[in-house]
Amino acid sequence: MINYNPKSWWGLIFKFHKSDTFRRLLPAMVSVASFSAAVAFIDHDLLPDELKGTNLVHSLLGFVISLLLVFRTNTAYERWWEGRRQWGALVNTTRSLALKCNAFLRPDHSSRPIIAKHLAAYAAVLHEHLRDGSPQPGGTHRPNFIAASLWREIDRLHREGHLAAVHSLNLNHELTSLTEICGACERIKKTPIPYSYSLFIKKFIFVYIVTMPFCFAHEFGYWTVLFTTFVFFVLASLELIAEEIEDPFGDAANDLPTEDLATMIAANVGDILLKKWPSAGADASNDSVRRSRASAR
Repeated sequence: MINYNPKSWWGLIFKFHKSDTFRRLLPAMVSVASFSAAVAFIDHDLLPDELKGTNLVHSLLGFVISLLLVFRTNTAYERWWEGRRQWGALVNTTRSLALKCNAFLRPDHSSRPIIAKHLAAYAAVLHEHLRDGSPQPGGTHRPNFIAASLWREIDRLHREGHLAAVHSLNLNHELTSLTEICGACERIKKTPIPYSYSLFIKKFIFVYIVTMPFCFAHEFGYWTVLFTTFVFFVLASLELIAEEIEDPFGDAANDLPTEDLATMIAANVGDILLKKWPSAGADASNDSVRRSRASAR
């Protein structure tokens, strides 16, 4: 994901990024400009005035296509934001699970590094699972495999008496949430925008742009080339942006930083479970001793 300052107007206006739609659309914009110039030449120099069209219907269609694109981009952003919410829930769930295990297990318990390793691995594997970046031999669902291993470890601790029954039940919510988060992310990943809807918008944009020079060349002449190219850039850019953010788990510049979040989760659970934290009672006692000594002086 690109980090930027949204308040820097001039910096954003004059900055070009590799994911910028202008670069991606430049060949198509050249084609549209060439086609518009040819239509403007024919309309201006070859056709008689009585055969030249009107732009009224085309203006009405522009309003319709703008509504469709607004709905398209809003739907894509909702998918992107839902993905971010799920990964935020994963961060909170792993922290809560690590904090509870830290409270329930002895500071030197051998299961602490095992649980920390499983939680860190779950986030990293979910990142790869959603990006389809790692092979899964034998068709294994790797997030489920790690979640099952974590469940077995908690169950073993309970059976061997290292966790009380109430503590084991207290961990159920976080353990179940891991699978729910994975399922929600898979729903976003595997349920794209309906094919017919996406196809219709692309065809609508194509027909709208192709017919635009015929409607405006009589009134604007060769300025139609500039107007048509600019309108194509705006409409096609909105569609490209929607295509990019509707799958938030890829490796594009505007996709979610799931790898960074997985790294942060690994660091968080390691800090909680593998480092010795001073107890609150000890801190309060030390503070009171220091205050009493200071007052005695």
